[in-house]
Amino acid sequence: MFKRNRFYSLILMIFVILVYMFVNEFQDSKPEIIDNLQLEIPKKSEINLDVNLHSSNAILVNLDTNKILLDKGSEEIIYPASLTKIMTVLVAIENISNLQEKILLPRKIFKGLYEENASMAGFLPNEEVTAEDLLYGSMLSSGADASNGLANYIAGSESKFVKLMNEKAKQLGMINTHFMNATGLHHPDHYTSVKDISILLQYALTNNTFRDIYTAERYSIKSTNLHPEGMTVSSRMFKNMDANEKMRGEIIGGKTGYTEQAGLCLASLATINGEEYILVTVGAEGDSRTEQFNITDALAVYRQLN
Repeated sequence: MFKRNRFYSLILMIFVILVYMFVNEFQDSKPEIIDNLQLEIPKKSEINLDVNLHSSNAILVNLDTNKILLDKGSEEIIYPASLTKIMTVLVAIENISNLQEKILLPRKIFKGLYEENASMAGFLPNEEVTAEDLLYGSMLSSGADASNGLANYIAGSESKFVKLMNEKAKQLGMINTHFMNATGLHHPDHYTSVKDISILLQYALTNNTFRDIYTAERYSIKSTNLHPEGMTVSSRMFKNMDANEKMRGEIIGGKTGYTEQAGLCLASLATINGEEYILVTVGAEGDSRTEQFNITDALAVYRQLN
C-alpha cells in the first residue's frame, strides 16, 4: 500500500510539473503588453473642460493622475501624419546603443521623398551624420530624410523597420494602430487613434533620451562631410509659437504633423501647476500657410487648466 501511494504521488507530481510548464510556455508565447501604461477611463464628472476645438479628434491626459480630462472621438481611426515619427524616434532609440555612431545616408533612402514633397531636415545623399543628429532631425524638423536614415540603419530598409514599429504598437496595446512607413506620408492602411498616440507618448516620455529630444527647441549638428559648417534644426511647434506663448512656460514639448488627409496635428506636453499633461489633436483645418489651429487648440485647452 505504501509503495502504491508513493507511485500515485509521483504521478501527481509529474502531472503538476507538466501543467506548470504548459502554463508558463503559453504565457511566454503571448505578446508582452505593458499593462501599467493603459490609460484609466475617467467618470463623466471628471471630464469638465468645455473648449470649442478646431480639431476633429482630441484627448487630454493628466500624467500625474493617469486620468483623461478631455475626450473627443479619441478611439476613432485617424491618419497620424508626422505624429508617426514619435514611434520612429522611440524605436530607433531603443535599438541604437551608441547615439554618437556615424551613419552614412545612402541615396536610396531619398527616393520618392522629393516627389512626395515630404518634410526634410536638410540632410543629403551620402552624408555622414550621427544617430543623434538623425533623431533630432526626425523629431524637431520632422525630416523624412532623417526618419528613413534611421530606419535603413537599424533594419536595412524602411519596410523592415516598420515591422518593429508595429510590434512596439502591439506591445503597448495600441489596438487601433497600423503603420506602413516611418515618416507619416499618407497611406490608407497607415492609421491610428489619438488615444493610441497618447499611450505611445506616455510610454515614450519615460525614456530620458526621448524626453530630451521631444522637449528641445533647437539642435546644432556639427560639421559633416557635406555640411562643413554644420546646420541647425528647430522644432516646428516652437517656431509657430510667439514669444509671449513661450514665456508662459506651459507647453514644454511637442510634435506637429500635417497631410491633406490628416489635417493639422499636434501631440504636446505641458507642465501646469506642477503637473504634466499630454494633449493629442488631429484634423484641424488649415496648412502651413494658415493659422496653426493645432497650436491654437493646445493653448486654449491648457489655459483652461490654470
